[in-house]
Amino acid sequence: MNVPQHISIIMDGNGRWAKQRGLDRVQGHIEGVKSVRAVTEKCVELGVKYLSLYAFSEENWNRPTEEVGALMSLLAKCMIQEYDTLMDNGVRFRVLGNRSRLSPDLDEAITNLEKATENNPNTTMLIMLSYSGKWDILQAAKKLAGRKPEEITMEAIDDALVTAGIPDPELLIRTSGEQRISNYMLWQTAYTEFVFTDTLWPDFRKDSLMAAIEEYSRRDRRFGKVK
Repeated sequence: MNVPQHISIIMDGNGRWAKQRGLDRVQGHIEGVKSVRAVTEKCVELGVKYLSLYAFSEENWNRPTEEVGALMSLLAKCMIQEYDTLMDNGVRFRVLGNRSRLSPDLDEAITNLEKATENNPNTTMLIMLSYSGKWDILQAAKKLAGRKPEEITMEAIDDALVTAGIPDPELLIRTSGEQRISNYMLWQTAYTEFVFTDTLWPDFRKDSLMAAIEEYSRRDRRFGKVK
């Protein structure tokens, strides 16, 4: 089986999962944390180097204030609760996105966890928080503004994105049956293989991940070439 070195997941369906059970939307997000833990542990087991998770988009700031506040509180709580799991599995934790929109307390907590896990040798977990692909390209363009045209290369843009130094994802999974990428990693997914599943994120576990990897393994990746 061909295991990708970088797997990315658009974690969708928490709200629908909760609605189907007559629960508050936040309960779907809480259940989704269990899926994050299961998938991360499986990635460590498989030797996956990078696992990126689309947790909260720039557009998600337009959701009801109560839900946004609950999500941010849940993230802060999870960073405390999952510390031992990250350390036991040798997982490095990073958050990428427009962190200027986060509260100072949350931003500080993220920085502290990043420092605590920076030497962990196994999978790097990338939480894409307050992130969007268009924002990422825009902030890269601002960094490159003023350079000579010949200096603005593909490699220069790669280095100006928040994912600088991280290989592009080979596999992108989206849960819940939606078949779009919702302004996510627009530059980085140019040749990524997409797998869409009807499974709602809170129901996505290790066997679901393996099914997606097996589907990826059957793909013939040509990158525009002829084999």
